[in-house]
Amino acid sequence: MKSAIASTDAVWMLIDVQTRLCPVMPEAAMATVSKNIQRLLQAAQLLNIPLWVTEQYPEKLGETLPELQSLLPDYTPRYAKLAFSAWQEPTLQASSISVAPQVVLFGLEAHICVLQTALDALAAGKQVFIVEDAVISRDIANRNNAIERLRAAGCIITNTESMLFEPMQSATHAQFKAISALIR
Repeated sequence: MKSAIASTDAVWMLIDVQTRLCPVMPEAAMATVSKNIQRLLQAAQLLNIPLWVTEQYPEKLGETLPELQSLLPDYTPRYAKLAFSAWQEPTLQASSISVAPQVVLFGLEAHICVLQTALDALAAGKQVFIVEDAVISRDIANRNNAIERLRAAGCIITNTESMLFEPMQSATHAQFKAISALIR
């Protein structure tokens, strides 16, 4: 398997960044994660990378944050789920995500929904990338433990800037200037 992300092989997943979950996260860390997620959402559009959004029990935990929803194209699939692992949702399994060889995960909480989705995706034979600076948990120790477990399980732990530039492979890419502007 490749160790680099490819825009033609990947599906990016925004996991459960919801209105009633985010306020209980550490405030400064959540602000950083939200900013990085915004960059990832913009890059996915610029690079034509399929993007999927999940919401854990939205009736109780709310919808995806409005500032993130505003960055999503109208056609972006959003899945309400009750299972912690998005991989357990039948509608997700019947979608194009099931054929993508690479899955990129970001969102919350790192030690619950991100972790379980990643482990199930690995078990399904996917190459899984975790955007470390775009995942969060209420407790930093739980987040750090999740990152350690995910690395040990075989996930590739990466960061937002790597995910922005890796799919382009070169400064000659048509979207290089637009992507570069996202980190300024």
